[in-house]
Amino acid sequence: MTSSAESSDGDHDVELNVIAREQSSSASEADGGAAVTEEMSPLLTQAEKPKINIFTLSYPRRKPGEEVIRSFEPEISAASQFILWVWSGSRYSGLMCMAISSTIYFTMEVVTDVFSVQPIPLFEAAFTRCTVILVLSYMWLRKVGQPLSGLGNVKNLLISRAFMGYLSLMSFIFCIQRLSLSQAIVLSLTTPIIASVVARFILHETYKVAEVGGLACSFFGVLFIFLQLLTTQDQHDEGKNTSVSGSGHIYAILAGSLSSITGGISYCLIRAGANACDQPLLTVFSFSLLASPAAGICLFSFEKFVFPSFYSLSLMLVLGVLAFFAEVFLARGLQLEKTSKVANVLYMEAALSQLWVIGSARIAPTFGRIFGCLLILISVFCTMYIGPDKED
Repeated sequence: MTSSAESSDGDHDVELNVIAREQSSSASEADGGAAVTEEMSPLLTQAEKPKINIFTLSYPRRKPGEEVIRSFEPEISAASQFILWVWSGSRYSGLMCMAISSTIYFTMEVVTDVFSVQPIPLFEAAFTRCTVILVLSYMWLRKVGQPLSGLGNVKNLLISRAFMGYLSLMSFIFCIQRLSLSQAIVLSLTTPIIASVVARFILHETYKVAEVGGLACSFFGVLFIFLQLLTTQDQHDEGKNTSVSGSGHIYAILAGSLSSITGGISYCLIRAGANACDQPLLTVFSFSLLASPAAGICLFSFEKFVFPSFYSLSLMLVLGVLAFFAEVFLARGLQLEKTSKVANVLYMEAALSQLWVIGSARIAPTFGRIFGCLLILISVFCTMYIGPDKED
């Protein structure tokens, strides 16, 4: 008691200090409570806010073309990557390019079969196709900046390739005008075999037993397919007294043989020229540069020009564009791979054509046709499965 009385002022001070602390603590608690209340208030008042559903949300406005462009971007990139992989991104690129070329040639047959047009002379069709190839190849070479002059020794290879290719084309036109379609096709399908034989001497290529067996298997498949057609045509022509069975028939067979031989040499020159200039499109351009005006001269010299309708002209232009891509992939395949391997893949076109005719119910499926198609497809599949030769 005494100490408290003596220190009454001190007690008063202490009391004041205690009161200040209580006020400060109460103030801090009030501030903290207000903060907590403010933090909790959005949660507490959330039920009072208007409800939001899919009908009240505002979506960002986009132009109608943006979604379409974005949706096609992955497809375009995937297609471009596939083309790059086929062109030069794999050790199977040569075989894949030749398979695409054969598929395009088969597509041309389907388009010709489905869309019937007015009769067009063969020289006129060849002139239109070669002209389209000439224009497209020139535009492509200009776009990539490839010079067309100063090629040196490559120029001789390109000129020889153009001459042999044109001679093969003209001989085949002469042959198909005088022989039945099946006979002309069988003669033309000897071109891959002749190309493989010629490449042994011109390009000094060596062959394995599997490669020779693959070519033989594919050609036997061709014989199985067209054997019935050939025998039927011979029996049909026995009762006819026509001039085709005389010297004209022999000349037509010689023209077909010449077409196959020059076509085989042309394949070897394509491979040599494409490897020498490192641009397979130059071989396509050189051929069309000679074939287009020469076919035009033959058209106006030996046949009567038929003015095509708009529908026929459109179809001829489409076939010309397809022929251009087929020639480009063929040249690229010959540039990258051995002649015997890629030449065997060319027989795939004959098998696909027969399967299309059988599937469209235009001819009856016989054992010979089906067995021949299986032989060709098995041979081509084995060639693709074995792949190119391993580099040492």
